[in-house]
Amino acid sequence: MGKIVIRQYQDGDKDAVFRLHFEALQPTGAMLPGGPWNDDDLNDIPQNYFNGGEFLVGLIGNQFVCMGALRKKSATVGEIKRMRVHPDYQRRGYGQMMLDKLEARAKELGYTKLCLDTTTKQIAAQALYKKNGYKEVSRTAYAGLEIIFFEKKITPG
Repeated sequence: MGKIVIRQYQDGDKDAVFRLHFEALQPTGAMLPGGPWNDDDLNDIPQNYFNGGEFLVGLIGNQFVCMGALRKKSATVGEIKRMRVHPDYQRRGYGQMMLDKLEARAKELGYTKLCLDTTTKQIAAQALYKKNGYKEVSRTAYAGLEIIFFEKKITPG
């Protein structure tokens, strides 16, 4: 198995990003029908993420193994989105690598707080976020899923 390369999303990545999104999310039981909560933002990644944010993909050879995004919520708050690791590549540290890159980018952009959400079904994601200092701030129900909201203060760099 080759070395992972994490790079910024490119125009030709759209189909692979959608495929990874579904392949990684489906086994968790947290898949929702298409729409604003699930995947509308993936239809125009540059418009939704490159204005004060970032969208990264991780590849081993030509295989998309992970992805993650950072979206601007305000001048001081960024939102971590679309953290996905292909099921065949989970538990190898790729989610941690992606989160580290996104947090570093958030600091470069001057954010002082990061927020994110996941579901109660995504146990591994919850563990990753808690391990990295994210604190649960609230919960809500949406389309039959319980959504957990997390926040973390960061120091811009």
